[in-house]
Amino acid sequence: MPNLKSAKKELRKSKKRQIRNTQINDNLKKLIKNSRKAIEAKDSKAKELVAQTMKALDKAAQKGIIKKNNRDRRKSRLHTKLNAMLKK
Repeated sequence: MPNLKSAKKELRKSKKRQIRNTQINDNLKKLIKNSRKAIEAKDSKAKELVAQTMKALDKAAQKGIIKKNNRDRRKSRLHTKLNAMLKK
């Protein structure tokens, strides 16, 4: 446990950030999962879901929750799958 006042405050801030980051990460995983399922099922809403996922990935990277290369890799893989589905 922290002893100094500033260390206690940092601990509080850290816990708040952890909660926020976990929520955003969980939401990202859910969106990616739903997008992949929609693409595999060749659902008409797949394009909308992928767009929503792209926006969430960009926001997460902007806030520093995921790294930019991670964001780019995930976006690329999702787009590749979507484009393959649309071609068929």
